[in-house]
This record gives sequence, structure tokens and C-alpha cells, in this order.
Amino acid sequence: MSNGFNEQEREAVYRVIRERRDVRRFKADLIPESVLGRMLTAAMQAPSVGYSQPWNFILVKDLEVRRKVHEAFRRANEEAQKMFEGERGEKYASLKLEGILDSALNICVTCDRNRFGPVVLGRTCQPDMDLYSAVCAVQNLWLAARCEGVGVGWVSIIEPEELSALMKLPEGVVPIAYLCVGYTDGFAPEPELKTAGWLPQVPFSELVYVNQWGSKP
Repeated sequence: MSNGFNEQEREAVYRVIRERRDVRRFKADLIPESVLGRMLTAAMQAPSVGYSQPWNFILVKDLEVRRKVHEAFRRANEEAQKMFEGERGEKYASLKLEGILDSALNICVTCDRNRFGPVVLGRTCQPDMDLYSAVCAVQNLWLAARCEGVGVGWVSIIEPEELSALMKLPEGVVPIAYLCVGYTDGFAPEPELKTAGWLPQVPFSELVYVNQWGSKP
């Protein structure tokens, strides 16, 4: 008996990966608890170093808290815009880079760097593997949301220290992702920054090497 998936199931997996988008425009419709539960369950099924499960998920529903996060974004975004000059800066200013107040829900994904103690299988040589594990949980949540028809946007233009304070994170717990989550009118056929011409797509042939850096197949 095959342990794989049939052709239709495989295509569904590849389709949700292909059509995942960073969404920044949302409708006000609330996400049913059953849908949100499936998304969070998928996130918690991500691989984690040493089975340490270092993640937590803060469901940010309070509008006043979200306003404070939005203000932190606004300050950081103003500083970021100054780093791009001329036409580049003008294009940056035209981009919508968050949906903090528009989305039905915000989720702050964190990583508890002390979970299960100072020595964790798989972190003895690479101590940041717990951070990467939490990022895997974000990706799982994102893909699950896409197949549920729910949009997710990752807001990275916030100072981590300020976000930690706003989320009242204890020592040793760090923010990994601040996500805007909600239904949207549609998912773009291509990533928005690709369509906007912000950066070119890197060809497949330039991204794959064999045995060592620079050795082409």
C-alpha cells in the first residue's frame, strides 16, 4: 500500500502553497471559532526541534491594544521609508504594508526560549533552531488559513522590543510574528510586491546548487 497521496490530494497541497499570499486588505467578517481552531491546530503540528513546541499564540482582539501596535508600526515605517531614496522611497510610501486595524483578528506568535530547560535535543550546536521551529508554525498557520479562505499578513515593520512590551512577554519569550488575520475580497494571482515590481523574481536555475555553493546541476 502506498503511503503517499493521490493526484488530486497532491495538487491541493501544491495549490495552497502556490496561492498563499501576504494579505493586507481585509473585510470585517469574524472568523468562526471552528475555523480558527483548525488553523491553530495546524500551526501546532509544525515540526519543532527536540519536540520542544516553543510557540505560543496571543489572539489580539482588543482594539486599544491593536491601536498601540499600529502606532508602533507607524513610527517604525516612517523610519524605514527614509532608508529608500527618490523613486524607490515614493514607491515604498505607496505600498499598503499592514492591516492591523482592518482585520478581524491579530495574532502574535512567540517563541519561549526557555521551554523544557537550557539543553534541548537539536539545539546543542544550533541554538536558534527553536526560532526556526516557531517560524514553521507560522507557515503552517498561513497555509491552513489559505485553504480556509482566510487571509494572513505578516507585519515585520515593528521594533521587537516595543512589541514585546505591548504583548507583556515574560523574560525569555520573544515575538516571532505579528499577523493580521481575516477574510478578504480575494487573493491576488501573484505576490503584491512582485506585481508592483519591487524586486525581480529570482530564476529557479540560480537557486539550486549541487554538493557545494556555486556548483550548478
